[in-house]
Amino acid sequence: MPDTKPLVLVLTALALEYAAVRAHVEEREEDAHPDNGTVVETGRLAGADWRVAAAELGEGARNTAALTASLIGWLRPRAVLFVGIAGSLKDDVGLGDVVVGTKVYAVHGGKVTPEGLRVRPEAWFGSNPLVQAARSAVRDMPEVRAHFKPIATGDVVLADAASGIARHVAEHYNDAAAFEMEGSGAAHAAHLEGRDALVVRGISDRADAGKALADAAGSQQRAAARAAAVAMATLRKYRPRAGTSPAGSEEEHRDSYGGEHIDFRGGTFYGPVVGKQVGGR
Repeated sequence: MPDTKPLVLVLTALALEYAAVRAHVEEREEDAHPDNGTVVETGRLAGADWRVAAAELGEGARNTAALTASLIGWLRPRAVLFVGIAGSLKDDVGLGDVVVGTKVYAVHGGKVTPEGLRVRPEAWFGSNPLVQAARSAVRDMPEVRAHFKPIATGDVVLADAASGIARHVAEHYNDAAAFEMEGSGAAHAAHLEGRDALVVRGISDRADAGKALADAAGSQQRAAARAAAVAMATLRKYRPRAGTSPAGSEEEHRDSYGGEHIDFRGGTFYGPVVGKQVGGR
């Protein structure tokens, strides 16, 4: 009998991040997006009311935004989580800590004028049902030190705390606790598609010159494992918003509009069909 549980999409950028998420997903089945070939493993999360579809997308916010939007259109998930590692921007956010993104910034927007850079911030808030689920989950995880703070996303690997981009983030995004490369892309795509979204990052370095040493000591694997554990615990606590439908399926749309569907110029029209004709420009 097919599994009718609703779906949550869990995305990563790196192989080690994906391995940490994959370890929590049982009875996995692999499939590929029919158009762009993105490989997805779908399986069961023990103790949760969800199926989990996991994908490794590669690095960068633009790539993440495009593939996330494509996967949402194909899989129709209830929510989207981006899970992985990040560098700390705060002295009190240490290696192995987890930052749950109450907000995600895209840090490269702005206008250059003779007076200097005029920043034009973009930000996406973590969906409150998921943030609240995460707050509840970490109360039962004494081994995890979690911070509910904003996260900054930029298309660079930050390994110099005195660099221009580090100073830019400190000046204009001063409340950000972690720096990474993909979260804004996933958050933007989920926002456009009307999905709950959350970015969860384990701290693997301090976004400074000590990054290489921390990475060599295994900090990335430990941080990825912590982030994945918090993300999966969050899903066990997550409940959909009242009045939302379970799967975003074709049947849901047909029922909502009270009629059958027919393909129309490459799209799908839902609604009562009178005389089997659909007109208009």
